[in-house]
Amino acid sequence: MDRDDVLVEQHGRVLTITLNRPGSMNAINAGISNGLRWAVKRLNEDVELTVGVLTGAGRGFCAGMDLKAFSRGEDIGPFMEFVVNGAQKPLIAAVEGFALAGGLEMALSCDLIVAARGAKLGIPESKVGLFAAGGGLLRLPRRVGYSKAMEMAITGDPISAEEAYELGLVARLSEVGSAVDTAIELAQRIARNAPLAVAASKKLVRATVGSTESEFWEIQRPFQQMVFTSQDAKEGPRAFAEKRPPEWSGR
Repeated sequence: MDRDDVLVEQHGRVLTITLNRPGSMNAINAGISNGLRWAVKRLNEDVELTVGVLTGAGRGFCAGMDLKAFSRGEDIGPFMEFVVNGAQKPLIAAVEGFALAGGLEMALSCDLIVAARGAKLGIPESKVGLFAAGGGLLRLPRRVGYSKAMEMAITGDPISAEEAYELGLVARLSEVGSAVDTAIELAQRIARNAPLAVAASKKLVRATVGSTESEFWEIQRPFQQMVFTSQDAKEGPRAFAEKRPPEWSGR
C-alpha cells in the first residue's frame, strides 16, 4: 500500500486524515481505499484519540471513483467497508470545492460535515450509467428528505454547500479555504469531552434512527452500563467538584 495516498496528522486528541491525490481530485483508487482503512483503524484503536477529521488535498474533497483504476480492476474493498461501517469514533468531513459520487458517500459516512461556501455536493453516477452504490441512496433521504434526495439521485445534479446547510446535510459552513480549520475547531470541542461518552453518544444517535421508544431503551442499555461504570464516569464529577479540568482515560 502507498500510504502517501492518505496522510495523517495528530492534533492532541484529534486525528486529521487527508486524501492525498490532488492531481486526480482525490479520486478513489486502491491506494486511497487501503490508506483510508489504515487511518480509520488508527483512529479506532488509539486510546489517545477521540475524534477524527477527514479532508482532501488540493482543490476538492473527492470526485468519487477513479474510473481508470476501476477499469483496471483495482480493489477498493476497504473503501466499501468504510462507507458501510464508518468509524467507531466521531469523524468530521471537511469539504472544500466538491464532494461528488463516492466522495459525497464518504462524507455521508462521517458523523458531521463541514463545507466551505460554494462547494458542490452530489451523486452524479446516473450521468455515467451507474448509481450511487456506496450508501448515498440510503443516507441522503435521512439527511435532506425524500424529495431532494430523489432529485439528486435521478438528475445527478449537485447542490451547493449553502443549500446543503439549509437542508441540514452540512453542520457548519466555513469560508473558502477554512473548512479544515473549522472542522478541527469543532473536533477539539468534542475532544474535550469523555471519550467513552462521546463514542457511545455517536453510536446511539446513528443506531436508533427510526427506532421506536421501546427499541431505543433496549439499544441504550448496554451502552449505559459500560459508560456509567467507567473510570471516566467517576473522574468527571470528581473534577467538577474539585474545580479542575477532567483527565480522561477512555476507560
